[in-house]
Amino acid sequence: MLSIEDVALSHAGTPILHSMSMEMAADRPNVLLGATGAGKTTLLRIIAGLEKPSSGRICLNGVDITDVTPRKRNVAMVYQSFINYPQYTVFENIASPLKVRGLGREDIRAEVERAARQLRIDAFLDRKPAELSGGQQQRVAIARAIVKKADLVLLDEPLANLDFKLREELRAELPGILSEQGAVLVYATSEPAEALSIGGATAALKEGRLAQFGPAQDVYRAPQNIEAAEVCSDPPLNTLPGPGGAGLTAFRGHHLQPGEAGEGETGFDVTVTSIEITGSETFVHLDMNGRRWVMLLHGVRAYQPGTRMPVHVGEEHLMRFDAAGRRG
Repeated sequence: MLSIEDVALSHAGTPILHSMSMEMAADRPNVLLGATGAGKTTLLRIIAGLEKPSSGRICLNGVDITDVTPRKRNVAMVYQSFINYPQYTVFENIASPLKVRGLGREDIRAEVERAARQLRIDAFLDRKPAELSGGQQQRVAIARAIVKKADLVLLDEPLANLDFKLREELRAELPGILSEQGAVLVYATSEPAEALSIGGATAALKEGRLAQFGPAQDVYRAPQNIEAAEVCSDPPLNTLPGPGGAGLTAFRGHHLQPGEAGEGETGFDVTVTSIEITGSETFVHLDMNGRRWVMLLHGVRAYQPGTRMPVHVGEEHLMRFDAAGRRG
């Protein structure tokens, strides 16, 4: 169990991370979700011991490790930008933490080959990193983290450089691979869909603050405040003032649909400003009395900018927040 207890960080009097607390278990993945600048990497660095918090403490299995050096924390960290030893072969790169642990030659070979098979790089063990693609090099870095059998495995957007198919496969497989070791897995991402796919517990971070922490589905479906709802929404939330101008009503882009409202639905008249077609989806950008909305539709849709059209959303998809941003 990794305990983050009232951890905060300031630089020259400027808050970087505001006080936050959460319990991260080893039997489930733990995801830090937030946009660039939310504090994900900073929190990972504090957990790893690369940065010391201004206040609060980090405990692992009941032991305070706040002042323990990174080397003594038995931590493995993988960044979005892969780090490998260019002079070593892939085998030697993956084996490096095992040699430090003093494992025998046959045990090292068995561990390296197992991790390489899991990461689909067993055919490249005799190559140097420069001979591999960026995605293959990233898998080498992940394999090295796996064989280390660390108490803490920290992954900072590690799949960003992989192709779509492999990213989807590893996203599903990595938590299981690492949970076998009993490690606490902390995975940082800026993509709500990735957080949901990984599952486990999600910490929604915004501008250095912890908006909400809990089971991934709960944070997504029942955000406690507007900040958590914003963090968990891609494309951005559509919002409009609440009754009497107090608070906000919000809903997600894929819940907005073209056409007149029926029973149990709320309708609006909007103007199309532009569209983006991504292949399997169409993002329809809308103007709603000066507010910028996005309607996310499956398939390829054609709407002309300037078109006035009715849209609707089911009442069950409306999220209402009070003037303080709390869920009503």
